[in-house]
Amino acid sequence: MKILLVNKFLYPRGGDCIYTLNLGRLLCEAGHTVRFYAMDYPENIQDKDKPFFAKEISLSSAGLSGRVEAVNRILWGKGINQGFGRLLDEFEPDIVHLNNIHSYLSPVVAKLAHERGIKVIWTLHDYKLICPSYACLYKGKTCEACFTQKRNVLLRKCMKNNLLASILAWGEAINWNKTKLSEWTDCFICPSRFMAKKMQQGGYPENKLQVIYNFIGEEQVRCILNNPDSEREQAYTYIGRLSEEKGIESLLKIAVRLPYKLYIAGTGPLEDELIRKYAADHIVFLGHLSTESTMELLMKVSFTVVPSVCYENNPLTIIESLCCGTPVLGRNTGGIPELLETNSCNRLYIQDVELPALITEMFDMADSANRNELSAASLHRFSGGQYYQKWLEVVEGE
Repeated sequence: MKILLVNKFLYPRGGDCIYTLNLGRLLCEAGHTVRFYAMDYPENIQDKDKPFFAKEISLSSAGLSGRVEAVNRILWGKGINQGFGRLLDEFEPDIVHLNNIHSYLSPVVAKLAHERGIKVIWTLHDYKLICPSYACLYKGKTCEACFTQKRNVLLRKCMKNNLLASILAWGEAINWNKTKLSEWTDCFICPSRFMAKKMQQGGYPENKLQVIYNFIGEEQVRCILNNPDSEREQAYTYIGRLSEEKGIESLLKIAVRLPYKLYIAGTGPLEDELIRKYAADHIVFLGHLSTESTMELLMKVSFTVVPSVCYENNPLTIIESLCCGTPVLGRNTGGIPELLETNSCNRLYIQDVELPALITEMFDMADSANRNELSAASLHRFSGGQYYQKWLEVVEGE
């Protein structure tokens, strides 16, 4: 088959980008012909089709014309039709597989592919299709008000607590609504049962929702297999974006009072503030890590903590940690429990007050954990081969 993978960025910027690039490699290894479409961006590592890519846009552009371009892209998909249409006509793909496309690209790509009779598959990496502000959060609490009434994003100024940004998010949701997207898309791949349930609540048809958990990439697998498990450091780690919805500050408030070493890997809007407030000998901020460095970190610590307060979908950090034989302590929300339910060495919590005791328990349990068994089972469960077979069933069954 000929498959066109679409994502707004094509470098390891986040889980959606890593998934898209790994899926491209997986499909090529299975004998398919794969090409990519994205926004033209300096850091893209897949740019063979750069002449077709959408022009880079940004709402923070210094000039008025640049901001107008960004608004037109978000609301109407301006700047997409010509390049994407030419790529479709030249490549003639059997499948257009969408990922994160809002704002920097546009859902108009689904329409253009559908109009040409091309099958459209869409992997969902967040809740944008039912929550205009992506995260299903309002004032730090989970929120589903926009699932049925998109105007709530305006009333509550959910997008960055800014009225103009919220108006734009509302307009985007109204124009690219569930009726259009359901018509143009043959199947939405939900990486968790939780997401599939929420998509149904938001009005998307059940028969167009398929659950397939994400997979671990070949590079990560090589790192694990080439570094046999050894004695672990008396330390734990958080890997992810340093932002409010990830619950990182709640973790740090507790970690600073505990005697255990905590490694923080990642960047984000709270980075400078968190470093200033929680600098301590036993709290180490590592910044952004490469794939190899991330795997090395996961293979040296006792366990990983995922304290997100938002509805996590299918966190790559959890999959990577389990595949490294590293247990996970995660908040009982979103798709997190589904990933942790298969092994007794993982733990879930609801309230932050539970964390001090559970962190101590995780360290007490760490020495007795069968890490090789956890790693082997997880590498099988989240393997590329397993994912490909389920992906093929979805594609051929539609």
